[in-house]
Parts: sequence; structure tokens; C-alpha cells
Amino acid sequence: MNKFVANANIVLNEVAELIDNPPQKIDYQGEIKAGVDLGTANLVLAAVDKDNKPLLALCEPGTVVRDGLVVDYIGALKIVKKMKIKMEAIFNREIKYAATAVPPGTGGRDIDTFKNVVQGAGFTVKNVVDEPSAAATLLGIERGVVVDIGGGTTGISILEDGKVVYTADEATGGTHLNLVIAGGLGISIEKAEKIKRDPDRIDEIFPMVIPVIEKIASIINNHIGKYKAETVYLVGGTSAIDGIEEVLAKKTGLKIVKPSQTLLVTPLGIAINCE
Repeated sequence: MNKFVANANIVLNEVAELIDNPPQKIDYQGEIKAGVDLGTANLVLAAVDKDNKPLLALCEPGTVVRDGLVVDYIGALKIVKKMKIKMEAIFNREIKYAATAVPPGTGGRDIDTFKNVVQGAGFTVKNVVDEPSAAATLLGIERGVVVDIGGGTTGISILEDGKVVYTADEATGGTHLNLVIAGGLGISIEKAEKIKRDPDRIDEIFPMVIPVIEKIASIINNHIGKYKAETVYLVGGTSAIDGIEEVLAKKTGLKIVKPSQTLLVTPLGIAINCE
């Protein structure tokens, strides 16, 4: 693991602690850069200072995005606005500016929808980036493949010399794992989502979801093509499932690096890109 990812893990663990135990007040008067990540299962609002050091992050569950598209505009707006109000209460000041991110290949009209959600919540949107590229910003990746496995899609960004040279997005992610778990156990999708997150049941459900993970591996293989990729960096909430990295390494033949808090990599990267 390179030093950038090791350093990022320290930051990510600190931010995870802030989400679990948010402070009542933060006395900070400097510039605040915010990042809004509209995920399939979770929405995250992250804040960093002018030097890109994390200040705070908030997370709310939601089902307002499906397969990389906003399907509940009003619901998304309400959740983002709720987090904005809560964060402003902690800082005791207005937070004006934010960036957001979209899956790679998102069309102009759908990009506007993501942007309008953030604006409707009261932010001025300073930037819209693609999700894997936002993750690469935090991890300091110069060369490699960022694979963002979210709830509905798997996004891929290939970087060479610190620049994104290729992006893609396909509709396979955590929702598909939930469908397999629900079918295998004869339960609802909602219960399957809870079981997937339960570390005590990973041995029970992991064999069921291996075919979906292998499909994600085939997506990676199909897109890296001519690029001389050696390392894959996993981000996104679905990447957090224990054992996913071993299956992907076996099926791709590549080195797999998984940061400590995969859900939080992209939101922090988005906040850094608020400029």
C-alpha cells in the first residue's frame, strides 16, 4: 500500500469517527469546502478546510438514487438540506459552496439533476466531477484504476500520469448483491441490505454473492483493455464487503488496494474538488 493510501486511511478513520460521534460545536472561521455524494444507499455531506484537511462529515440513508440516476428529486433535496442545516448548526455559520459528483458517462440532463438537488438544498455548486476521479483525488493516485462499486453501478476511471484517460460505468453494484441475498434467503430486499452490512453473517452470504463479484471483475477486465493497469483501488460502499478484494484479485490478476473506509473516499474527494 502506497504512502498516499496509508495517509488517506488515517484521515478516513478520523472522518468515520466524526460520523459515528459528531461534535456538538466546531469553532472554525476559515474557508469551508463541502462535498455532496448522492449514493444509492447513503448520502454523505463532507467538509474540508482550505488545505483539504477534513473538518466534518454527515451521512444519511436514502433510496433516492437508482442505477446512477436521481429517481426521487424531492426526497434527495430534503435529505441534503437536512444535512446542510445540521452541519451549519455545528459550525454556527452558513456553508455556501459545495461540489457534487456523478457516475462516469452521465448525460448532461442527468448531471443537471444532481446539480439541481445540491442547489435546491441551498448550496452554490462550484464543481461537478465524476465519482472515481473524485476518489482518485483523495488517494493521490498517479497511475492505476479506480473502481467505484456503489449501490447501483460500478464506475471505472483509469489514470496515467495523474490524469484520467478513460472512464466507464455499468449497472452492477450493491443492489444486485441484495437481490441475490434476498432470493437465496427468501427475504425482502430491505432485510437483505441489513444482512449484507452485518459482519457476523458474512460467512453465510458471501458464497451467494461471489457470482456478482465475478461479474464486477469481468467489467474491470473488459474496460482496462489496452491500458497497462497494475493496481485497482476500490472505493464505494459495496467495496466494504469483506472478501471482495480477494475475488477481484483472483479474477483480474491485478493488485487490489482497498482503503479502510470505502464509503467515505469519494465524498472527501468531492469536497477537495470544491473549487
